[in-house]
Amino acid sequence: MQVKLIKKKEGRLDRNTGTIINGKLKTCAYARVSSDSEDQKNSYESQLKYYRTKINSNPLWEFVEVYADEAISGTLDYKRDNFMRMIQDALEGKIDLILTKSVSRFARNTVDSLKYIRKLKEKNIGVYFEEEGINTLEMSGELLITILSAVAQQESEIISSHVLLGLKMKKERGEIIAFNKCLGYKYNYETKTMEINKEEAEIVKYIFNRYCEGIGATNIAKELTKSKYKTPRGSNKWCESTIRGILKNEKYKGDVLQGKTFTLDPISHKRLSNMGEVDKYYTENHHEAIIPKEIFDKAQKILNTRCGTRQKGKRRNNLSMKYPFSSKLYCGFCGTVLVRRNLYPNTNYSKRVWHCMKYVKEGKKYCPRCKAIGEEIIENCFMEAYKILCYDNKEIINKFLNRVDSVIKENNSEILIHKLEMQKDEINQKLNRLLELTMDGVIDNEIYKNKKEEFNKEITKIEEQQEQLESELEDEKRIDSGIEKIRKIFQNETINVSINF
Repeated sequence: MQVKLIKKKEGRLDRNTGTIINGKLKTCAYARVSSDSEDQKNSYESQLKYYRTKINSNPLWEFVEVYADEAISGTLDYKRDNFMRMIQDALEGKIDLILTKSVSRFARNTVDSLKYIRKLKEKNIGVYFEEEGINTLEMSGELLITILSAVAQQESEIISSHVLLGLKMKKERGEIIAFNKCLGYKYNYETKTMEINKEEAEIVKYIFNRYCEGIGATNIAKELTKSKYKTPRGSNKWCESTIRGILKNEKYKGDVLQGKTFTLDPISHKRLSNMGEVDKYYTENHHEAIIPKEIFDKAQKILNTRCGTRQKGKRRNNLSMKYPFSSKLYCGFCGTVLVRRNLYPNTNYSKRVWHCMKYVKEGKKYCPRCKAIGEEIIENCFMEAYKILCYDNKEIINKFLNRVDSVIKENNSEILIHKLEMQKDEINQKLNRLLELTMDGVIDNEIYKNKKEEFNKEITKIEEQQEQLESELEDEKRIDSGIEKIRKIFQNETINVSINF
């Protein structure tokens, strides 16, 4: 057996044809320049002059372009437009070699550095880092790049931690960080204070007053759109979410809450809602209020009632006023609220129906007996019921009220809360006995810890049930009050209403 050596070709190879490329290397440079407009101009001009001279003075290189981005974070590759354009040009064969000052200028993220270097290497395109003297096409290039990219990433994380510390100190002093457009206010950068915009403040007052009068966020949005008022972002179309955002914003009562969101890490720069992962800073009486605290608090109570309390990720006691029957119809099989749907929209067979929410969101298997009910059928049923009320059918009304009253008494939340309190007392007594047994040496600490944790979980579960029942108790009291009012009407007055159906 004879092995014949086929020697490698000397020079640069075309990866598509395998032939040696003759001629100069198409060379470009990448830089990041100052974000200040004047400094940016000077920085770009100086770097352009430097790289043009450097490339043209090398007989093996041909000048292509200097790609430069504003001095934004090197950790966000997709925000560097010219960097991404340079990579694309290189992959399309317009560039053979990229010059850049250092690894940290190319990317402050180990993963991104290696990702783009490997992409370029596949096309036989090199990146030369001047400060480190590394050429990625050489054997030791990738190892050194990995080490230096990790160092650059660490540097970025340290800078980020210093920035966060500075922002934390500002928040502790009550200073506004990155003021976003807030309808009704403008920010004075000289005095670093929030000042009222009188024209916009009237819109804010209108929103709070209408909401406290019982008008829903959807209808307020329609009213403002019709009146051609501008949204905080300058749009003519108002959305329900915009109205809710304004109603929830504590700035309108003169306070400021900072830390509502936080940055997950300095690499991805992903922002998340702060659920308690980092500190928040609440400053009272920070600036002049547009809405009195009493009205603001009243709006929050209405919001909480309409949105319902959240428990285990699900909404309970949800109250909506979007349609006449919203939050008033419930599935007779599973008890879930019915939602309004539009079947066959934009066709001649378009039909509005009400369907079980569990069926709609989770599927037929979770409520197999449920059927969609046409809105017209529900309207007719309501009119028939209203006729009965208006025609003074006391006997039927009394039977209905007695039935409602008996159902409420069967499931009285106050009694259930008392029973749960008794259960909690029994568990606390067990905890005391457990502690005594541990102190007497009857049981060891490990058993004590496990049993204590088990009892505490039971207590937490009971307290959650109590909290939910207390919310339902308020509803029951309102229903009781309503039933009594109806009884008084039928006992003392005769209803005479003229109805045109």
